[in-house]
Amino acid sequence: MGELTRAEFDRLAARVHEGAATAEELDLLEPYRARRAVMLASGFGARMMPVTKACPKPLVRIHGVRIIDSLLDALVDAGIEEIYLVRGYLAERFDELLGKYPSLRFIDNPDYASTNNISSAVLAAAHFENAYVFESDLFLKNPALITRYQYQSNYLGVPVEHTDDWCFTTEGGVIRDLKKGGDCCHHMYGISYWSAEDGRRLADDLPRAFEDGPTKQRFWDDVPCVICRENYEVVIRACSFDDIDEIDSFEELCAIDESYRGWE
Repeated sequence: MGELTRAEFDRLAARVHEGAATAEELDLLEPYRARRAVMLASGFGARMMPVTKACPKPLVRIHGVRIIDSLLDALVDAGIEEIYLVRGYLAERFDELLGKYPSLRFIDNPDYASTNNISSAVLAAAHFENAYVFESDLFLKNPALITRYQYQSNYLGVPVEHTDDWCFTTEGGVIRDLKKGGDCCHHMYGISYWSAEDGRRLADDLPRAFEDGPTKQRFWDDVPCVICRENYEVVIRACSFDDIDEIDSFEELCAIDESYRGWE
């Protein structure tokens, strides 16, 4: 079975969306099927205090819906049921998800309080092949972004003229750098997809990078986008600010859901 061109992939994916794909066409798409997902959910969410004093940030509710449910529901709708959640802060609270998502598998991160999220990625690195990887504190408003098939490794990003936030610089749609602040770049969202080949590379590169002391305080995304970027060709998958709510602070939470105003 040969590798599909992008045009062939798009045509077959459209056939699946229309419900018209044949068994032979589904076989051709099988190498591009998303098989699993990794949810990085171990952090404190300190800027969301006081809400996160007794509740991990991914379990905070927006208009009655847990933030992480917006991601998990999209995965389930796309037929992806092999889901790993790396937890740390108030780990036992995530058990409540099992009532709705009984196949969810937990990975406990004992180092969550002393390292950045690269430690969580290292613990789950064996599951990055044909996998979505999520920061679990993003409220997904457009579940259509999570599809059953992906052609190649990619990150979601919004094209902007300028941002002071984390962003990707690109060349021909390929990510060349990840940094804080930039012009004519893509605002970064922590939702990515990794092909089988790149997932296998990450299983090697993540632990190797983590062995370097200073790297323990970096984001995991720095490994494929900065530290080892020569090993990857990761593309931008464009989206808009209307697709995802990125809630970084208690003030932003109150702006989205007024029921939190007055909390102390």
